[in-house]
Amino acid sequence: MEGDRMEVGNLKQNPNNLVNVHVEVHVKSQSTAKQSDVRTHVMALLNRHSMVFGNYKWSEFDEDFLSKHVASVAIVDSERQPMDLKNCSLSIYIFTLNDDGPSMLSLEEEEELSAANHWLLPAAEFHGIWESLVYENGVKKQLLDYVSTTLFFSDKNVDSNLIAWNRVVLLHGPPGTGKTSLCKALSQKLSIRLSNRYSYGQFVEINSHSLFSKWFSESGKLVTKMFQKIQQLIDDKEALVFVLIDEVESLTAARTASQAGTEPSDAIRVVNSVLTQLDQIKRHPNVVILTTSNVTEKIDLAFVDRADIKQYIGPPSEQGIYNIYLSCLEELMKCQIVYPRQQLFTVFELETMGFAESEVSVHSLVLWRLALKSKGLSGRVLRKLPFLAHALFVKTPIVTLESFLEAMDQAVDKQMEEKKDMVNCV
Repeated sequence: MEGDRMEVGNLKQNPNNLVNVHVEVHVKSQSTAKQSDVRTHVMALLNRHSMVFGNYKWSEFDEDFLSKHVASVAIVDSERQPMDLKNCSLSIYIFTLNDDGPSMLSLEEEEELSAANHWLLPAAEFHGIWESLVYENGVKKQLLDYVSTTLFFSDKNVDSNLIAWNRVVLLHGPPGTGKTSLCKALSQKLSIRLSNRYSYGQFVEINSHSLFSKWFSESGKLVTKMFQKIQQLIDDKEALVFVLIDEVESLTAARTASQAGTEPSDAIRVVNSVLTQLDQIKRHPNVVILTTSNVTEKIDLAFVDRADIKQYIGPPSEQGIYNIYLSCLEELMKCQIVYPRQQLFTVFELETMGFAESEVSVHSLVLWRLALKSKGLSGRVLRKLPFLAHALFVKTPIVTLESFLEAMDQAVDKQMEEKKDMVNCV
């Protein structure tokens, strides 16, 4: 796996003044091709098809080598605008996905206790999550830039006593907004993006609930052992290590309960041990600490102070909902569950047309009204909704787009009713 910056064509301009375009090349796991050969054929592909409009992905190729060895070539994280790749500076990342699932990071004397789950990156399990997450205000790009700058400063040996950064990201907001998925996707993306610096990535997910509900009686001893395991991963300087602590507000609950006398007295020592261990591992240049919280007002101040970025992740806007639905429908049409394939416009295209109704825009406008109607539903629910629409309201294996949109409308009504009933029960 490697990442290179290359220029396509005969460039006469200063490359530093060119638009930088990111190209991700997913090589098939069974491929035995040399990366230099893959690079050569990808460059030829980009020369043949140099005019693109923002993000673009090739999964079928017009030559045998790429068809045999490459799963996809994707232009990613680009602005929606026409681009001539011959006049761009290309950063090309060649990678193979790790097909192994998560392994359990257990402790020596307590093998039955899972300290954490552990993945090698880039992982097949995380593939595509980044693209599936839809947020406004450039949240994904900001997080990508933050971690990239963190690692860049480390590589340049910037004195952290003079310019402070802690390598800690805190994502907070209501449940179901994709915070944990975003952490996994960010780690995956960076393991690819920084593949010229690190040979591979490691992702360690710590479950706060299991940590603080099972290990109080052992005080901080087992916590220390868990972080010793993580330290072993960090000691490999060829690896970029991400540590995720989900639902970090559990720390607050533990300390509050301990101080109130409702938990064992050593509970607070467990929490303090975790904070101490985090302070130790963040000194290493190849580690990033990712945390999430569902209950903003209960986040431990000790963590808030440590976080460089405190990013709120809320429910998607109407535009975000539309994009989620659009990606779901494109997938169902690709799988020929919704058939025949019909054109659906992006929000940008609808705005350009002034949301004018015509024969070609009618289905897109129905989907837009459906997105407006779905405001308030979480991203998790929105991703389930096409499945529920088919399961509950579609009576045939294959369905037209018009009928499926009607089924989705019924499914939204049902979700809204269930949401209302749950609120009334509280």
